[in-house]
Amino acid sequence: FTSTRDLSVHCFRETIAMRTFIPAILVPLVLISWAPEVFSLKKGECEVCISVLDRFKASLSKEQAGDQKAIEKEFTKFCKPLKLKENRFCYYLGGTADAATGIVGEMAKPLSWGMPSDKVCEKLKKKDKQICELTYEKQIDFSTVDLKKLKVKDLKKILSDWDEGCDGCLEKSDFIRRIEELKPKHVRSEL
Repeated sequence: FTSTRDLSVHCFRETIAMRTFIPAILVPLVLISWAPEVFSLKKGECEVCISVLDRFKASLSKEQAGDQKAIEKEFTKFCKPLKLKENRFCYYLGGTADAATGIVGEMAKPLSWGMPSDKVCEKLKKKDKQICELTYEKQIDFSTVDLKKLKVKDLKKILSDWDEGCDGCLEKSDFIRRIEELKPKHVRSEL
């Protein structure tokens, strides 16, 4: 340094550099420490994934449960009879014949280690978030439901699930009347 001024400018620059360096290091460390909370599943999330994997794990023999290749093979067999949301889950993983992608290995490897289903689903969610968007449809309890509070779309779905139509139904009250007519045929009341 040629003068005291040069020395003080150099020290000032180093101080400023340290002030920007410390936050640049601390912010990512804080974010990483919060990551497990951000990525962990919330209650009720991934219900189809967890349910299917729990049932699938229960169907495996002890030898198959520790072998990744056997798990992959058995998962394809397990998926064949599944319908609706469960079939869609298998499709997303590549467990169906018509699946375009195949991440069955991403499921099989952690399962072979004995990882719990919810943690496997958490890992799968990072690969394809659609997997955890699948949910089972809520069953309607006809003994307590107020049909007047349901949307017309829901009323139509009830009739569709019963394989019934509503010819001439234009208003919500028409759909409600039709459901009330058909309720004894389709809803079993428990005594």
